[in-house]
Amino acid sequence: MTKYRFILSVIISALFISLVSCSSGTKSNGETKPAEILPEDVVELRADQIKLANIETGSVQMQSLSGKLKVSGIVSVAPQNLATVCMPMGGFVKSTSLMPGNVVSKGQILAVLENQEFVDIQQNYLEAKNKFEFAEADYKRHSELFKNDVYSEQNLLQVTSDYKNLKALVRALEQKLAMIGINPANLHEDDISSSVSVVSPISGFVKTVNINMGKYVAPADVMFEIVNSDKLFLELTLFEKDAAKVAAGQKISFFINNEMEHHEAVIYQTGKSISEDKTYKVYASVPGTCKNVLPGMYVNANIETSGEKVATLPAAAIVSFDDKDYIFIFDKNKEEGGKPFTEYRMIEIHKGVTDNGFSEVILPEGFDTVTAKVVIKGAYNLLSAKKNAGEMSC
Repeated sequence: MTKYRFILSVIISALFISLVSCSSGTKSNGETKPAEILPEDVVELRADQIKLANIETGSVQMQSLSGKLKVSGIVSVAPQNLATVCMPMGGFVKSTSLMPGNVVSKGQILAVLENQEFVDIQQNYLEAKNKFEFAEADYKRHSELFKNDVYSEQNLLQVTSDYKNLKALVRALEQKLAMIGINPANLHEDDISSSVSVVSPISGFVKTVNINMGKYVAPADVMFEIVNSDKLFLELTLFEKDAAKVAAGQKISFFINNEMEHHEAVIYQTGKSISEDKTYKVYASVPGTCKNVLPGMYVNANIETSGEKVATLPAAAIVSFDDKDYIFIFDKNKEEGGKPFTEYRMIEIHKGVTDNGFSEVILPEGFDTVTAKVVIKGAYNLLSAKKNAGEMSC
């Protein structure tokens, strides 16, 4: 039975379009009056065409809808789970064996760099350390002599100044060594090397590799990017009007690419402001490890919602065209050549949750929901007439 109804609907639509198109070109031989040019968002029909198209109007209703709020977003990682690896002093790449996608552990060697400056800083540190040890012993000795009135205060001040300057120099060189990955406590005269190892600051997988053998790496160059995908989160974008529908703790089902398998997430935080494009951010944590889910992926998600009353229309009242949603409303009745006509205006809206045959609609500012007569049946016939005729003025 459903099949025959569908076929009948198609036949009626075809007859309607044919009637509209033909009637637009059927003028009496004696008429020379130029055809009226209608605005692009207006469709004009005669009474018989309205009847054939099965046009019915109704009003916007306020009611509660429960269902799934469809949103989109991306997979992200927290800043502490994304590491950019650089070398503060630069150098030439001596060795590396990593490729994008390799799994690494915290502290694992990623590459080995060579630089003459590594030798210089180690030499400077050891020389300063030796001088400091002598200055420290000299300072202690002169302090004792000063206490026994054997040494003058002026000489003690000079020794103290030399001791403190060397102490500061040693501490500064220790920090420089630590920055390039050399432990000062393990450095001795026989251990000076022109090479240092670059290690991974976190565990994860290698996202990017920007080096090769023999390449010079400047201090500001990014050598590797390491991502820990064990703790992912979703950054979802909602329309401003949906802000009140979501809260921390709500469960989310999301999909990646065109996969049928769904993954679970839980909202842990909602945005605190509305963006300039009138959108609202929601953040959800992804528990555990999800197969094939990686940072940067685009996701489609469903948020379970229910609650307050919203503006709704029958789902059949909403038509889609060029990836946008529209409704038709009664505009006015008029008369041309002694014949009555009715104009319907096409209005862009945003479609929300659909439940039990009704869809939430976000109407343009200034829309009068009380007096507006919305086409609730035959909307697609009007859209077809508009697309195929452009000849709506008969």
